[in-house]
Amino acid sequence: MDSAIIVAIISGLFTLVGSFGGIIASSRLTTYRLQQLEEKVNKHNRVIERVYALERHNEVQDEKIKVLEREVEHYEN
Repeated sequence: MDSAIIVAIISGLFTLVGSFGGIIASSRLTTYRLQQLEEKVNKHNRVIERVYALERHNEVQDEKIKVLEREVEHYEN
């Protein structure tokens, strides 16, 4: 075989290997970044849930304070 053909075949094979290697590396990086983003979203969602729970608890406490204030007013009069 002519040496130009051999060089072309070898170059083509290395180009394919390099392309597939790049695709695999890019895919792994994308998967890793998606996992990191999912973890951040989960942490954020947990914080939001906790804030809602605290707000509900705060509303209940405010209502209890109002009731107690009314009782105190009732006994003072």
